[in-house]
Amino acid sequence: MTRHTSVRVVQAAAVVAAAVTLSSLVWAQAPAQGPPPGVQGPPGGPPPGGRAGGPPPPANARQAAPVDLTGNWVSVITEDWRFRMMTGAKGEVSGLPVTAAARAAAGAWDPAKDEAEGVQCKAYGAPSLMRLPGRAQISWQDDNTLKIDYDTGQQTRLLRFGAAGAAVVEPSWQGYSVAEWEREVVSVSPVFGGGIGRAGGPNFGGPALTGSLKVVTTRLRPGYLRRNGVPYSGNTVLTEYFNHRVLPSGETWFTAVTVIEDPENLTGPLVLSSDFKKEPDGSKRMPMPCSVK
Repeated sequence: MTRHTSVRVVQAAAVVAAAVTLSSLVWAQAPAQGPPPGVQGPPGGPPPGGRAGGPPPPANARQAAPVDLTGNWVSVITEDWRFRMMTGAKGEVSGLPVTAAARAAAGAWDPAKDEAEGVQCKAYGAPSLMRLPGRAQISWQDDNTLKIDYDTGQQTRLLRFGAAGAAVVEPSWQGYSVAEWEREVVSVSPVFGGGIGRAGGPNFGGPALTGSLKVVTTRLRPGYLRRNGVPYSGNTVLTEYFNHRVLPSGETWFTAVTVIEDPENLTGPLVLSSDFKKEPDGSKRMPMPCSVK
C-alpha cells in the first residue's frame, strides 16, 4: 500500500469511526423515560417526547430529518482525482484491496464487449456512481423515500426508510437501499459563534439537533468499482454515511463516506469519501447517458 493510500484509508476510517460514535448517541432510539444528555426537560414534568404529554414522535422520515439533504449538489473531486476524472488503464488497480480474481478480471476488461452487450452502465452502479464527477439532485419522492437523481449516467437512487423486502427485488445497478436517520443532540457554545441546528442552520448556544443519514444497499447487479473494469459482485454490501455540514462562510456541504464489502473481489472493506457542495439551483446539471469511456 502506498503512503498516499495509507493516509487516505486512515483519514476515511477516522470519519467512519466518528459516524459509528454518532450512531451510539442516536436520539431517535433514546428511551422514553429521559431526555438526551445535555437537554433539560420541563421542571417537574416529563422529558421531551415522553409518554406523558410531550410532543408526538415524527410521523415519517421527512419530519424526522435532523438535517436537510434536499437540493442540488455538485461533486468536488479531492480524493483519487486521477481515477475519478479519467478512465484508468486496463488492469490498473492501484489503491484498491483487490483479490487475485478481481485483478485478473480487471486485466481482461473489454469495453467493446460491454458496449455490444448493452451493459455500458456497469461503472455507474451505486458503489461507484457518486465517485463519478457530476451533479446530484436530492428530493423527497414521498414522506419515506429520498430520491437521488445523478446526471452522470442518468441514474436514480431511491433511499427507503423503514423498508423491507429486499430479497424479492430484482438486482439492479442501484440495488435496494434502506435508509435511517442517526440523530444526535450536541451542546453548542455561543462563544464560538454557534453551530449546526435542526436543518443545518445556526444555533447560538444550548442544545442543537444534528445527525447523519445511514444507507445500506444490497441486491446489486454486478458492476465496476472504476470505469476501467475493476469488478464488484452481486453480493456486494454498500454502507454509506451522508454527513451534512454548514461552513462559517455559509456554504453547505455533505460528505458521503462509503464502506464497500465484497469478499469475492476485495480482501477487506474499501473505505472512501466523496464531497459535495450545494448549488443554488439545478441549472448546471448536464444529464449524460452511461458510457464505456
